[in-house]
Amino acid sequence: MPKEVALSKAIALCSSSEHCKSQIMEKFSLWGVSVQDAYNIMDHLVKEKYIDNKRFARAYCHDKFCYNHWGRIKIRQMLRHLRLSDEEIEEGMQTIPDEDYLQTLNEALQAKDRTLHEKDVYQRKAKLVRHLLSRGFETELVLDAVNDFLNLD
Repeated sequence: MPKEVALSKAIALCSSSEHCKSQIMEKFSLWGVSVQDAYNIMDHLVKEKYIDNKRFARAYCHDKFCYNHWGRIKIRQMLRHLRLSDEEIEEGMQTIPDEDYLQTLNEALQAKDRTLHEKDVYQRKAKLVRHLLSRGFETELVLDAVNDFLNLD
């Protein structure tokens, strides 16, 4: 693909939604853009503020927390998978308020509990804990929330 076409496609893509550098580099690879052209285009996109990994991290954290109800561990893991730096990830994670985070954890706990038919409290606890851990919430927070919810102390 010629450099000019790749640049215009990348600009259109980045104008419609947030993307990080690694996602756009994957697109360049799929489009058959040469490595040198890909780096030149990437420099242009960053300089013109079409791509900003910190802005992407903030948007990603916000969206995955608010709409998918993911925990911090899962969000952080996915951002690492997208090859963002620790600094960019931490800036994104700051968009998740602690109070809202705990409220989301408790809402996910209550929603899962409504679907369970287990009578044994310890089997119920195990299923709740497993579910919340799979959503990416921290072990200590999950155990505290489940114990409080089931009145186990």
